[in-house]
Amino acid sequence: QVQLVESGGGLVQPGGSLRLSCAASGSISSINVMGWYRQAPGKQRELVATSTSYGSTNYADSVKGRFTISRDNAKTTVYLQMNSLKFEDTAVYYCKLTRYGPMKEYWGQGTQVTVSS
Repeated sequence: QVQLVESGGGLVQPGGSLRLSCAASGSISSINVMGWYRQAPGKQRELVATSTSYGSTNYADSVKGRFTISRDNAKTTVYLQMNSLKFEDTAVYYCKLTRYGPMKEYWGQGTQVTVSS
């Protein structure tokens, strides 16, 4: 089993910054993908950014150049640095871990990010 604990959400003004954290514990596996997804009211959950255990990253076009995903040295915590936040970034942000060998997906509980003036 895998547990994901998220933190770092909150209220921020447009143009501001926030840093989200997601700490994973349990049977993580050395081969995995950790990422952030978000869901705004009335919309489907969408990918924000992912980071593989091999070091590659991927971003949604809407956040490229503004958000940065990274991991700690142990590769059990993933961060999402969000800069130049916009109103449309408002959503519940979810951490996801995909473990391979065998494959299984885990989700965090979600953390609210609100961009408002």
